[in-house]
Parts: sequence; structure tokens; C-alpha cells
Amino acid sequence: MIGAARPHALGVNARAEINALLQAAGGLVSRRDHPDLAGSFDWLVREGRLTAVLPGVYAASEIAHTWQTRVRALGLRHRDAVLLGAGAARVSFWPDAPLDRIEAAVPSALKPQPGFFFNRRHIPAELIIERASLRYSVPALTAIDLATFACSDAIDVALRTRATTLAGMYEALRMTPHRAGNRETLQLLIDSRGEPWSAAERLSHRLLRAAHIKGWETNLPVLVGGQLFYVDIAFRRQKLAIEIDGRLHETDEDLFESDRWRQNALVADGWRVLRFTVAMLRDHPDVFISAILDALH
Repeated sequence: MIGAARPHALGVNARAEINALLQAAGGLVSRRDHPDLAGSFDWLVREGRLTAVLPGVYAASEIAHTWQTRVRALGLRHRDAVLLGAGAARVSFWPDAPLDRIEAAVPSALKPQPGFFFNRRHIPAELIIERASLRYSVPALTAIDLATFACSDAIDVALRTRATTLAGMYEALRMTPHRAGNRETLQLLIDSRGEPWSAAERLSHRLLRAAHIKGWETNLPVLVGGQLFYVDIAFRRQKLAIEIDGRLHETDEDLFESDRWRQNALVADGWRVLRFTVAMLRDHPDVFISAILDALH
């Protein structure tokens, strides 16, 4: 991992030992665990071969700025820290969660570090997952920490992937009574009672409730021809399926195609299917409601 250095600057044995440590630990090494190599670490940092990810925790420079390395460095440097937010989402249920920094709960104040945000916060043990040297928040707490009125994606993804349940998120909220933003989070959970799997579905549920339309179910499992499909919004008695196309339907070709197979199977089984995009819901909510009322009547 570390290239050749000038012999008089760093001994061959020290260089080989650090290389072996990096290889064994996936590119990360802690100064605290190897105090006898302190001078060698300092030299390699000056040479640009090692990078200090956190004080006393070094990585091979080519991997030092990846989020995976920063997450692992957190566990190595602060063993009582709990990974939160997007970092916790990425290691558990949402691999593409938008991430700009590594956030962690720590028991005492820490000096700020580039690429990290330390939050002095107590996390109940029941809301922590421990794997190897990493501790991170359970999906229920992660989802409510990330979700806002402006972006409820974390709750929707957690429900869609079945990483947690609505009841689990209510419990995480109950167990963190002093958490900032709890009032807003409670409203978000109330708004999620139909367990939407996307922001578009959440909006459609809100519109149906506002119009006082009843008798609908969400994410209804339907077995057709030996295949199990989930209908976004279903009026079971009338066999009316409402399909909501969110942002992913515009970019994911596999999802676009699977939706068409699902629609064909439902129609062949006697269901009527209405499709709406998020733009239709946002810009023409009255048309959405009228179309459903017409189909029901």
C-alpha cells in the first residue's frame, strides 16, 4: 500500500510493518494501538502516503476520503460513538442515502473535524446496533432523524425496504423524548399512517384523506398467476388499483418495465388500473380526485 521511501528517512522494517498493518486492517491503522510506530506514521503523513482521517487514525491516502473509510475511522477512534443519520442509513437499509458528512452521537464534546459532525447526545442501548467495531443507530431512529417535512424519503425508504415499521419509529420517538424536532417528526409519522413507500404516495394519501375518500388500502399484496404484486392504493371491493409513479419511475428502467408487467397482470385478472405521476398529483390534485371518484361510481 505504501510505496518505497528513502532508506534513511524510514526504515525498511517499519515500512513493512505499517504495510502489513494496513493490509490486515483494510487500509486503516490507529496510532494508539501502535505507539512504537509514531515517528513512522508522522513521516508517512508528511510524505503524503498516509492521511489522518481522524486524530491518530490513518488511512492509505488513496482511500482516506471515502465514506466507508471515514465510518470505519470513527469506530476505531471513538469506540463509544454511535453513527447516526445518512452514514447509519448507508450501512443498514439505504445504500444511496445522500451523505455529505459523517454524523455521530458522542458522550462528551469533541473538537470538530473535517468531514465529521459530533453531536453530544445520548442514544438508548435498545436503539444501537453493534457490529465489529462499529456502533450505529437502528433503522427506526435513523429514519426519523433524517426525515423532514421537506424530504420524507428516509421514512418512505425504511418502510419500502421493510427495515423497520411505523410502530418501530413511534417507539424510537418515545425513547428519545429530548430529541430536537420531535414535534415535527410526530406529525410526519401521523402523515405516514398509510405507510407510503415514496413521497408521491405520501402526497396521494394526503389528497385522498382531504377529499374524505374511504375504503382504500395501501401496498396491498395481490397474488395473480402465481406472482405476488403490491398495489400502491387499492379499492379491493371495486378491484380498482391506483398506481403512483414517483421519481424512481423516471430513471429506473427495470422499475418502469416491471410496473408494466404488473399492470398487465392486474388488468388480466379483472382489475382496473389508474396511473398518476407526482407532477399530476402536485399540479392537478382535483383531476386526481375526480378520476378516482368517477372510477368508483
